[in-house]
Amino acid sequence: MTASAADLDTLALRVLLGAFGGTSLPDDQRELLADGLGGICLFGSNTAAGTGVLTELTAAIRAVSPRAVIAVDEEGGDVTRLHATGLSPVPGPAVLGALDDLDLTHDVGRTVGAELAAVGITLDLGPVADVNTNPDNPVIGTRSFGSEPGLVARHVAAWTKGLQGAGVAACVKHFPGHGDTAVDSHLALPTVEVDLETLAARELVPFVAAVAAGAATVMTSHIVLSAIDPDAPATLSVPVLALLRDRLGFEGVIVSDALDMTGASAGRGIPEAAVLALASGVDLLCLGSELPVSTVREVQSAIVAAVQAGRLGRGRLEEAVARIDSMLAGLAKPSPYAADADRLLVAARRALVIEGEVPDLEGALVLSVATEANIAVGDVAWGMAPDEVVNPATDTLPGDGAVIIQVRDAHRRPDVGQLLHRLQESQRSAVVVEWGWPGPYDGGLTRICTRGVSGPGARAVEALLREKGWTR
Repeated sequence: MTASAADLDTLALRVLLGAFGGTSLPDDQRELLADGLGGICLFGSNTAAGTGVLTELTAAIRAVSPRAVIAVDEEGGDVTRLHATGLSPVPGPAVLGALDDLDLTHDVGRTVGAELAAVGITLDLGPVADVNTNPDNPVIGTRSFGSEPGLVARHVAAWTKGLQGAGVAACVKHFPGHGDTAVDSHLALPTVEVDLETLAARELVPFVAAVAAGAATVMTSHIVLSAIDPDAPATLSVPVLALLRDRLGFEGVIVSDALDMTGASAGRGIPEAAVLALASGVDLLCLGSELPVSTVREVQSAIVAAVQAGRLGRGRLEEAVARIDSMLAGLAKPSPYAADADRLLVAARRALVIEGEVPDLEGALVLSVATEANIAVGDVAWGMAPDEVVNPATDTLPGDGAVIIQVRDAHRRPDVGQLLHRLQESQRSAVVVEWGWPGPYDGGLTRICTRGVSGPGARAVEALLREKGWTR
């Protein structure tokens, strides 16, 4: 059935990405897909049983709806859904940006794409095109290729080409740029206070490169760009999204960030946010994680009612569906590929920054400081397997010998800084392993900066520490 021939109820579903918990397709989700649901966004709970079960799940989805979009967040490094029970097998963006090897970045993107295509996923919600100019950014950080627009731009283009060459559509995010924020839009509504000249020279540069590289989709952000629209977040803003269409010339699918996030739906609800997003130019609406079917039906009803009331044109829905169908039809034929593991390990080792002299670590305990990850990363494994996890507010650390203490974004967490200060005063032989963004640091302990979590990164750090006497 073409978009123009579809009935209004079906059109309203075709622009929605639903989600559910678990590793098998529930009957109520099966019914939504049969009625026309645009697709499913997978999360960690869907992928936890491994690639075999995941492949069965995506096949079940496609058996009900062959044209369904199957999406996932797989950025490499910190943000991984396919490896939610372990560590990503590829370095993340901050490592790749620091090395500035475009062939490597292309190969990592292609590796991710091949892995996703092999399990039936058609849309990857990555790469991140945000220029991380604010070191206190609580949600981007090591998910970014760096803090310089040109560098970020060329790596976004390389990663996108690698991914799409393997048969998976890229979703470059978070337009018009989430890097200069100190607020997580999952939890609040950030505002970016820059003029148009700064925006064009900084935030938009990677998106220009992504469009030129043929990115299939672009994801919006729930941030207020005060110089263009002080009243609405980008996802719900006609003038902000017009920048993407008119100034950047993007003709692909515009995808919303999750509408259950506070930055989009606080004070208005998910159904109204969906209507406003469609009216502003978004084509595919990511509703959020594990929302009940009743919420999807409420959104569907709100879209239908908006069309019937004249708030939203039917043609806007038909246009959106046509773009989604075109994206799926344009996917390259999947091709197996995997970057050389030794090359990735060497890259991770080269990216390490050692500040100070690593002390003798014979008999050292590995301690991880308990810090809550942002919602994008989730509650997943990070760093090396610790001997113990410690609360940053604790007055004492276990043992009395050498310590390897693992932290994430310590510069943003005063309690972690205080813990490190106490450790320094104890005069124990110690080294800090920073797995987050390498922010300002004035501690007296030697610091190893990894620029993000990954399997190669963990192995590189372990090898370095063994050179200093650590064994386990």
